[in-house]
Amino acid sequence: MKRLLGFVLPVMLAAAPAGVAWAFETDVLPTSRGDLKITFIGHASLYFTFGGKVIHVDPVGQYGDYGGLPKADLILVAHEHGDHFDPKVIAQLSTDKTKVVLTSLSAAKGGRGIVLKNGEETTVDGILIKAVSAYNIAHMRSPGMPYHPKGDGNGYILTFGDKRIYVAGDTENIPEMKGFGRIDVAFLPMNLPYTMTPEMAADAARMVKPQILYPYHTGETDTAKIVALLKGEKGIEVRIRKMK
Repeated sequence: MKRLLGFVLPVMLAAAPAGVAWAFETDVLPTSRGDLKITFIGHASLYFTFGGKVIHVDPVGQYGDYGGLPKADLILVAHEHGDHFDPKVIAQLSTDKTKVVLTSLSAAKGGRGIVLKNGEETTVDGILIKAVSAYNIAHMRSPGMPYHPKGDGNGYILTFGDKRIYVAGDTENIPEMKGFGRIDVAFLPMNLPYTMTPEMAADAARMVKPQILYPYHTGETDTAKIVALLKGEKGIEVRIRKMK
């Protein structure tokens, strides 16, 4: 498949609101429908700005001060665990027009919105959202009990113009990744015991084949390891961003 040319993501710092001492890193990605801005918050929390819309992914107050951040047009929740699903912050970011896409277990814990199961999709404000599998194969809470059972959680593939962005949620290098089609940017988790080792994340990257890979949800994992593992992998650039 022909790879995209001129795929440049300049790095900058988002300006902090008056009286706030923090700033978040951002990247900008050109698409066929204008720029996509990616703002990195922390852990699994980030947000996209595209076409005048703000899309928050797994906003959780533990990982960033949301008081000065823009309200959401769309919020995505990968699963019901507290490091991904924070009803208080969702309420803080919401207006009467905000749409939320979430899992059935998140809805059962009080979340409201559009429930997507693995393999289902919807379009919100012109953005195609596909829910994909996210689960553990190897890492278990106890024998036979994975930290993330198959079917409980979602990863999401978002289409912004001609770019497809994969936000994996909590997953391992599952075989479904081979069928995702073209992925331009991927966010892959890499922390133990809940998600992937660097070796597993490198295998996942080889299946997904993104032009740009952002390790996220990394915990105490040394991100230099995945950089080294993918150093000779043609067509995949690993980018490490500060996630407070």
